[in-house]
Amino acid sequence: MPASTKPAERPAHLKPLAPTTYLWRNFGKSAPLTSVIVLAVLLVAGIVSLMDSIPLSIRTIYSYSRHMLGVSPRGDPAMLPKLRAEIEEGSPVPLDRVVVCRASGAIVNSIVGKWPFVVLGLSAEDMRFYLDRLGTSNLVGRLPEPGKPEAVISAPVAKNLKLRVGDALLSPNERERYSPFEVKVVGIALTSEWAMLGDIEYQKSNHFPPIDYLLVFAKSRRDQEALDRWAEAKFKGERAQLFAYHLLEKDTNEMFDTLYKILNLVIGVLVLVITVMMGMLMNIYQSQRLVEFGLLQAIGYTRAQLLGRMLRETALVIAGGWALGVASAYGLLLAARAAYMEPNAYALDPLDRVAYLYTVPIPVAVLAAATLTVVLRFRRFDPVAVVERRIV
Repeated sequence: MPASTKPAERPAHLKPLAPTTYLWRNFGKSAPLTSVIVLAVLLVAGIVSLMDSIPLSIRTIYSYSRHMLGVSPRGDPAMLPKLRAEIEEGSPVPLDRVVVCRASGAIVNSIVGKWPFVVLGLSAEDMRFYLDRLGTSNLVGRLPEPGKPEAVISAPVAKNLKLRVGDALLSPNERERYSPFEVKVVGIALTSEWAMLGDIEYQKSNHFPPIDYLLVFAKSRRDQEALDRWAEAKFKGERAQLFAYHLLEKDTNEMFDTLYKILNLVIGVLVLVITVMMGMLMNIYQSQRLVEFGLLQAIGYTRAQLLGRMLRETALVIAGGWALGVASAYGLLLAARAAYMEPNAYALDPLDRVAYLYTVPIPVAVLAAATLTVVLRFRRFDPVAVVERRIV
């Protein structure tokens, strides 16, 4: 007796009443619904990611402050020995080195314009230590000679300012990168950190005011953070200005707090508009299928079954649109970073978690609006009227 064979189950998209059947067979009607979600997600993720690139740029450009604590005597040279002694005697962690430096001003370019930067004047020994601390893998060129108008810059600075070995970093003709002599780039440090380094003797002879600064290095990154926070508490209210990474982050967050409140309002309005639009589209979408629903209910399908099918179709459209929107946003941000941001050393994170989290309210709100539209439609639905062709 031959064994009974069970017929192979058809793929879901070939089942007449599967949630995907109508979507596949009527792609021209379901695609506009998906496209609205895709464009909304793309727009929100793109806007938020570009906005996030501003504080990200600040943290990236000034992230060299993670490696040391900068201390300024606020214009009083007599305070520097006292500050140094208090740090060396009271530091809660072992110190690697305390460096005395000079500094002069420069600028770098960002996505929102020019930002101030600093050229640190160091001795050759301290410069080698500092470059090593920044994780320099190689130096293309050489270090500045004592007393000469020469400088070493890091690779991101070279890319950002379009400088090569032999070009002028500072010049008497530059308003924002001034020096009485042309300061030539003689070396490019291969590191991801941003840095401009010159000879301390040249800085002392040609840049004013004649104020020295301290760079205090702890033994490790964890010790450095502990040192920074100790110094903040120690010198609070005293004639000492500190430059530390956690203070940079604090100032950045405070600076952009109002901007992000405005951004939240804009995103909220956008989600509301998209939700109303999707509700209207869903209403039109369902109106085109009244005959189908009426016939299905007339041959035995319950209102609950039809309602469940519509909700599953709607959820598939919204989930698919959100996933395609996220993928499209990621691809667009990758292209933008490769074409424009990276050649100028601008910061942009295509995997910005916050940007994609901002898109989550879109499918949630749209699904809620679509569910309400479907429920209201089926609440007053009369299959007899459809069969008798009163509404077709």
